[in-house]
Amino acid sequence: MEINSVPITYFFAVAFASFLLGISKSGIKGLAILIVTIFALVYDAKSSTGIVMPLLILGDIFAVIYYNRHTKWEFIKKLIPWMIIGVLIGVFFGKDIPENTFKVIMAIIIFASTLLMYFWENKPNKKVPNHPLFSFSMGILAGFTTMIGNLAGSFANIYFLAIRLPKNEFIGTAAWLFFIINFFKLPFHIFIWKTINIDSLYNSLILSPFLIIGLLMGVKIVKKIKNDSYRKLILFFTGLGAIIILFK
Repeated sequence: MEINSVPITYFFAVAFASFLLGISKSGIKGLAILIVTIFALVYDAKSSTGIVMPLLILGDIFAVIYYNRHTKWEFIKKLIPWMIIGVLIGVFFGKDIPENTFKVIMAIIIFASTLLMYFWENKPNKKVPNHPLFSFSMGILAGFTTMIGNLAGSFANIYFLAIRLPKNEFIGTAAWLFFIINFFKLPFHIFIWKTINIDSLYNSLILSPFLIIGLLMGVKIVKKIKNDSYRKLILFFTGLGAIIILFK
């Protein structure tokens, strides 16, 4: 049996990935790499980005409405300009980087950053990094990786953990950040890469109910997680994601 030219077993896989995407957008960050990997296995890597994009924006809309009151705009203003530059680099130059080289470099950077964050979390002096170079590097890397494979979450997670945003502020700020950047990416997917079209939108529409279920369930899960436990959970998923990228 097939659904829109996708075998039923593969459809269940992307439906589960859409459900996880909903959970991720509701606040359980760090799942993006697993989600992107599933979509890339069912569809080809580049086409999958066009199917995921409308789902991301739908999740963003829910998140900005629900967590808007917790948004810290000063941190968005620091990251957005560098993320936009990173997206533009990804649009025009990223496609020329061999996929294996790209994923190894990205995995190493994410994993090394996660290890540094783990040790930083456990040291007595937790000074918040305020140097402009930190915002610059995380923003460029987040923008580049979000255009190439919707994988900016890892670098955004590291940035928000480093500046010690509490749980709800973390989620609310990340929600608006990605809502803005995903809308900025839309024209490139439609007119340059042509990954968003009638067929891709049909797939996105079919998968959207699973996303909505994940959003509603994720909100309930987030409410039960304490702030310290939330930080550890994000670190764990971010590090796990780097390993998945490396070996997928």
